[in-house]
Amino acid sequence: MYRKYIKRLLDIIISLCGILVLSPVYLILGAVIRVKLGSPVIFKQERPGKDGKLFYLYKFRSMNNNRDEKGELLPDEARLTSFGRKLRSTSLDELPELWNILKGDMSLAGPRPLLVKYLPWYTEEEMHRHDVRPGLTGLAQVNGRNTLGWEERFAYDLEYVRHLSFLMDLKIVVMTVGKVLRHSDVLSGGEMVTVDFDVYRRGQMKGKKDGTL
Repeated sequence: MYRKYIKRLLDIIISLCGILVLSPVYLILGAVIRVKLGSPVIFKQERPGKDGKLFYLYKFRSMNNNRDEKGELLPDEARLTSFGRKLRSTSLDELPELWNILKGDMSLAGPRPLLVKYLPWYTEEEMHRHDVRPGLTGLAQVNGRNTLGWEERFAYDLEYVRHLSFLMDLKIVVMTVGKVLRHSDVLSGGEMVTVDFDVYRRGQMKGKKDGTL
């Protein structure tokens, strides 16, 4: 009952209330981001959601548009300013995802939506992380966030899918609030990881082929 009906109803109520209450924050942040980082204020990117269906994830932008002498954008780490790092460390950049939750693309709690380019590299078991809507926060985020390795992150995601319940979601939300207030388990790059998943998985496959794994 909770998984099928109540969870979605709570998502609608909470996201709508959050958008209304935080509307002044949206306006202020939007204005500051426009001045400090330029436009567009909202960053959007395709991510896989429930059943692997693609949707546009919305965030406040946290990087500038600086380019090299050839006119190409600099690497992400070079475009992430101190202001952008503060946005990510406080999770303020993720506030627009409340719109994703209201629309039904996401849920308040669930596995974080990762990059589309990772899809071909999941194992059959790992694909089950898409059996539920992706979350604004999740079990992996409250147990280490982006300080975890890929195998640990997916293990938490699959544990969530198998044991999804109201009490688990409540625990995740409460723990998330605590971690955001303490700024714990946050790297300066927000969701950035030291090694992209596709690079990590290719390395795994190469290691098995070479006999080093």
